[in-house]
Amino acid sequence: MVPSLPLDELSTVFARLSGMLLTQEKVDPALTSLAGAIKAAVPGAVGAGVTLIDAEGHRTSTGYTDEVVAEADALQYSLNHGPCLTAWAKRTTVRMDDVSADPRWPLWSSAVASMPIRSVLSSPLLYGSGALGALKVYASTPHAFPASSQAMLELTALPAATLLANAQGSDAPQRLSAGLTNALTSRDAINAASGVLMERHGLRKEEALRELLQLAETQSSTVRDTALRVLGSTAAGGRTPHGL
Repeated sequence: MVPSLPLDELSTVFARLSGMLLTQEKVDPALTSLAGAIKAAVPGAVGAGVTLIDAEGHRTSTGYTDEVVAEADALQYSLNHGPCLTAWAKRTTVRMDDVSADPRWPLWSSAVASMPIRSVLSSPLLYGSGALGALKVYASTPHAFPASSQAMLELTALPAATLLANAQGSDAPQRLSAGLTNALTSRDAINAASGVLMERHGLRKEEALRELLQLAETQSSTVRDTALRVLGSTAAGGRTPHGL
């Protein structure tokens, strides 16, 4: 059964999307509005976001509601696997009912183990014969997303993909927006900091990511900020101890 869509909320957002997607600088705030509407419409969601593939092939979140979404996505890009990337690559909706028990993306599941992420739902932004990216929602409890949530996300993705395809096909400037820059910085910082920890402590990549996550939790900091501190410590010429 197709669920009742929150028409007032989503129709307002799509109207804003249609009006805002005129220049590249305005894409991010439009997508952030869409992410906010998705989070509000999906019961149990602790965060929502949009992943796009840009003209140069970079995978990055350009709109998200919460820092946990940006961090979880940055880890997917760093590891080059995860539910949202699979939704885009295979052009099908991906649902993880229990991150701790799902065997499909073990490195990513291990990396987000300390985050409030136990369920994931991601639908591709399909347009023509391709996919522009994916919408995603995260929840802090297992089995948070029933079939009705999946149907709602898939129905939301259809008009969103059309609007985004039209925006990407325009003559709009291709300058990186602030949100895109931050997402790329997060991904690159986590990659680089993981490399530092691998070299300093003889760790494998997944172990280095886990170490970075533990440091962030100990310091009550975001993974991105912790990664930047690791890199700053190295640039200053000091060693990077486990406790930073």
